[in-house]
Amino acid sequence: LHKMIRLVVHGMGGEGYLNFIGNEFGHPEWLDFPRAGNNESYQHARRQWNLVDDQNLVYKFMNEFDMAMNLLEEKHGWLNIAMGFAAERYHEEDKTISFERAGLVFCFNFHPSKSHTDYKVGLNQAGEYRIVLDSDWPEFG
Repeated sequence: LHKMIRLVVHGMGGEGYLNFIGNEFGHPEWLDFPRAGNNESYQHARRQWNLVDDQNLVYKFMNEFDMAMNLLEEKHGWLNIAMGFAAERYHEEDKTISFERAGLVFCFNFHPSKSHTDYKVGLNQAGEYRIVLDSDWPEFG
Protein backbone atom coordinates (compact mmCIF):
# COMPACT_ATOMS: atom_id res chain seq x y z
CA LEU A 1 0.00 0.00 0.00
CA HIS A 2 2.80 2.39 0.93
CA LYS A 3 4.47 1.95 -2.46
CA MET A 4 1.19 2.47 -4.31
CA ILE A 5 0.49 5.71 -2.45
CA ARG A 6 3.96 6.96 -3.31
CA LEU A 7 3.47 6.15 -7.01
CA VAL A 8 -0.03 7.66 -7.15
CA VAL A 9 1.30 10.91 -5.65
CA HIS A 10 4.28 10.88 -7.99
CA GLY A 11 2.20 9.98 -11.06
CA MET A 12 -0.41 12.66 -10.42
CA GLY A 13 2.12 15.22 -9.23
CA GLY A 14 2.77 18.61 -10.75
CA GLU A 15 6.22 19.98 -11.31
CA GLY A 16 7.83 18.10 -8.45
CA TYR A 17 7.52 15.19 -6.06
CA LEU A 18 6.67 16.18 -2.51
CA ASN A 19 7.42 13.60 0.15
CA PHE A 20 5.58 14.09 3.42
CA ILE A 21 7.13 13.51 6.80
CA GLY A 22 6.96 9.84 7.73
CA ASN A 23 6.60 8.80 4.08
CA GLU A 24 10.29 8.26 3.44
CA PHE A 25 12.34 5.20 4.28
CA GLY A 26 14.64 5.55 7.24
CA HIS A 27 12.18 7.45 9.35
CA PRO A 28 12.79 6.79 13.04
CA GLU A 29 10.06 5.59 15.37
CA TRP A 30 9.30 9.22 16.18
CA LEU A 31 10.55 12.63 15.16
CA ASP A 32 10.94 15.47 17.59
CA PHE A 33 12.56 18.67 16.41
CA PRO A 34 14.44 20.86 18.89
CA ARG A 35 11.97 22.85 21.00
CA ALA A 36 11.60 24.19 24.53
CA GLY A 37 9.75 21.05 25.66
CA ASN A 38 12.74 18.79 24.91
CA ASN A 39 15.46 21.25 25.98
CA GLU A 40 16.23 22.06 22.32
CA SER A 41 17.52 18.50 21.82
CA TYR A 42 18.51 17.19 18.39
CA GLN A 43 18.48 13.58 19.62
CA HIS A 44 15.35 12.62 17.64
CA ALA A 45 15.65 15.17 14.83
CA ARG A 46 17.32 12.92 12.33
CA ARG A 47 16.70 10.42 9.59
CA GLN A 48 18.30 7.00 9.80
CA TRP A 49 19.34 6.64 6.17
CA ASN A 50 21.67 3.80 7.16
CA LEU A 51 18.64 1.51 7.72
CA VAL A 52 18.46 0.85 3.98
CA ASP A 53 21.84 -0.93 4.20
CA ASP A 54 20.66 -3.44 6.82
CA GLN A 55 19.61 -6.51 4.81
CA ASN A 56 17.54 -7.79 7.76
CA LEU A 57 15.15 -4.83 7.44
CA VAL A 58 12.55 -4.07 4.76
CA TYR A 59 13.73 -0.49 4.08
CA LYS A 60 15.87 -1.83 1.22
CA PHE A 61 12.67 -2.69 -0.67
CA MET A 62 11.28 0.84 -0.39
CA ASN A 63 14.63 2.18 -1.54
CA GLU A 64 14.59 -0.12 -4.59
CA PHE A 65 11.01 0.91 -5.43
CA ASP A 66 11.83 4.61 -5.07
CA MET A 67 14.84 4.18 -7.34
CA ALA A 68 12.82 2.35 -10.01
CA MET A 69 9.99 4.91 -9.79
CA ASN A 70 12.36 7.86 -10.12
CA LEU A 71 14.27 6.26 -13.01
CA LEU A 72 10.98 5.60 -14.81
CA GLU A 73 9.93 9.23 -14.36
CA GLU A 74 13.35 10.38 -15.57
CA LYS A 75 12.91 8.24 -18.70
CA HIS A 76 9.32 9.34 -19.47
CA GLY A 77 9.17 12.77 -17.79
CA TRP A 78 5.56 12.59 -16.60
CA LEU A 79 6.03 15.41 -14.09
CA ASN A 80 6.44 17.84 -17.02
CA ILE A 81 3.42 16.60 -18.98
CA ALA A 82 -0.25 17.34 -18.32
CA MET A 83 -2.56 14.59 -17.12
CA GLY A 84 -3.89 12.50 -19.96
CA PHE A 85 -7.13 10.80 -20.82
CA ALA A 86 -9.08 8.76 -18.28
CA ALA A 87 -12.45 7.23 -19.17
CA GLU A 88 -13.10 6.68 -15.48
CA ARG A 89 -10.24 7.94 -13.35
CA TYR A 90 -11.70 6.85 -9.99
CA HIS A 91 -13.94 3.81 -9.60
CA GLU A 92 -15.39 3.82 -6.08
CA GLU A 93 -16.85 0.29 -6.03
CA ASP A 94 -13.72 -1.37 -7.45
CA LYS A 95 -11.44 0.95 -5.44
CA THR A 96 -9.29 1.67 -8.50
CA ILE A 97 -7.53 4.72 -9.91
CA SER A 98 -6.46 4.77 -13.58
CA PHE A 99 -5.02 7.51 -15.79
CA GLU A 100 -2.68 8.14 -18.70
CA ARG A 101 0.36 10.37 -18.52
CA ALA A 102 3.47 10.67 -20.72
CA GLY A 103 2.52 7.61 -22.78
CA LEU A 104 2.12 5.49 -19.66
CA VAL A 105 -1.05 4.06 -18.16
CA PHE A 106 -1.18 4.16 -14.36
CA CYS A 107 -3.54 1.61 -12.77
CA PHE A 108 -3.98 1.15 -9.04
CA ASN A 109 -6.14 -1.33 -7.16
CA PHE A 110 -6.77 -0.24 -3.58
CA HIS A 111 -9.46 -2.82 -2.86
CA PRO A 112 -8.60 -4.70 0.36
CA SER A 113 -9.76 -8.12 -0.88
CA LYS A 114 -10.66 -7.98 -4.58
CA SER A 115 -8.06 -8.72 -7.22
CA HIS A 116 -8.93 -7.58 -10.75
CA THR A 117 -7.81 -9.95 -13.51
CA ASP A 118 -8.01 -8.55 -17.06
CA TYR A 119 -9.36 -5.26 -15.71
CA LYS A 120 -10.59 -3.03 -18.53
CA VAL A 121 -9.42 0.58 -18.59
CA GLY A 122 -10.71 3.09 -21.14
CA LEU A 123 -7.78 4.62 -23.01
CA ASN A 124 -7.42 7.33 -25.61
CA GLN A 125 -5.20 5.16 -27.81
CA ALA A 126 -5.74 1.48 -28.56
CA GLY A 127 -2.79 -0.88 -28.40
CA GLU A 128 -0.94 -3.46 -26.40
CA TYR A 129 0.61 -2.29 -23.17
CA ARG A 130 3.20 -3.93 -20.94
CA ILE A 131 3.91 -3.55 -17.25
CA VAL A 132 6.98 -1.40 -16.59
CA LEU A 133 6.61 -1.02 -12.81
CA ASP A 134 4.66 -3.21 -10.40
CA SER A 135 4.64 -2.71 -6.63
CA ASP A 136 4.19 -6.49 -6.23
CA TRP A 137 7.44 -7.45 -7.95
CA PRO A 138 9.70 -9.50 -5.64
CA GLU A 139 12.57 -6.98 -5.70
CA PHE A 140 10.25 -4.49 -3.98
CA GLY A 141 9.33 -6.80 -1.10
